[in-house]
Amino acid sequence: MKVEIIAEIGVNHDGSFEKAIKLIRAAKKTGADTVKFQTFFAEDFVKKDTKKVLYQSKTTSKRESHFEMIKKLELSEYDFYRIINFCKKIKINFLSTPYDLKSLEILKKFKVSRYKTASTDLVDFMLHKEIIKTKKPVIISTGASELIEIEKTVKFYERLKHKKITLLHCVSNYPCSLESINLNVIKTLHDKFGYPVGYSDHSNSNYPAMISLAMGAKVIEKHFTLNKKSSGPDHKASSDPKDFTKYVNQIRLTEKILGSYSKKLQKEEKSIRMISRKSLTLKNKIERGQLIKEKNLIMKRPGTGLLGNRIKDIVGKRARRLLSKDYQIKMKDLYK
Repeated sequence: MKVEIIAEIGVNHDGSFEKAIKLIRAAKKTGADTVKFQTFFAEDFVKKDTKKVLYQSKTTSKRESHFEMIKKLELSEYDFYRIINFCKKIKINFLSTPYDLKSLEILKKFKVSRYKTASTDLVDFMLHKEIIKTKKPVIISTGASELIEIEKTVKFYERLKHKKITLLHCVSNYPCSLESINLNVIKTLHDKFGYPVGYSDHSNSNYPAMISLAMGAKVIEKHFTLNKKSSGPDHKASSDPKDFTKYVNQIRLTEKILGSYSKKLQKEEKSIRMISRKSLTLKNKIERGQLIKEKNLIMKRPGTGLLGNRIKDIVGKRARRLLSKDYQIKMKDLYK
């Protein structure tokens, strides 16, 4: 199956429904499978004295607080109703991360097919408990966490008999350094927990996503914007439509290159196989009734005759007729 490519719109709509629609339409054109939003209400998950994260301080106004930044990025319940319907209309999957219980209730009301949790909410068991009650699939981001924390969350789901889980390897910085990405963790997570694993890409390079496919990633997510120079916390670390189109195309090409786990003869190999393989060939003339010995044989191209692994079927047999030098011997030429 193809990897799912998620265009993480997140808060890059800047609190504007109209911009959200433009982003969805642009993401569809890039070839993304899914658009992902963040559903939240500032009063329900941010204290007013909360400080900004370092990258947010660099990309937003110093005059506004963390709370004020989050507040102006909200979309209303009605906005999400229209967004979900628009996604259905243009046939692109909708996904959102609820950051608080009120937001989860809204998404439940709209009967979304699954949920995603933010890396920072890995340890929010109140939120996870309510998601588990929905019995819907969930993608759990694992950035800024230790393996033991991921294990506790996974066990919490399993204790409540919920196993529709995809884990998302992630480095929570925007952008993150290439040295920090550590894609081998994809295999670590899969081997330890046995669930599908994906990769949330916060880098400024396309290489990690391509490599993540080779590591077994089933989902790839990357932030998406209309303009990387827009003001807002996440635009700078996002891909614009041109970049994201290239990103999608490179992922699909990588999938083709990786192919399947089945080792089989490719169509384009058949010609070289027939010509460049060697067949059992006579080094000298063989008289009728003569016993064929290994010293009478040599391997020569083309590979249209008996292959070398059939030598045991030839040696010790007698010729039914006169066979000339350089003849590629066949079983019908021999007495049984």
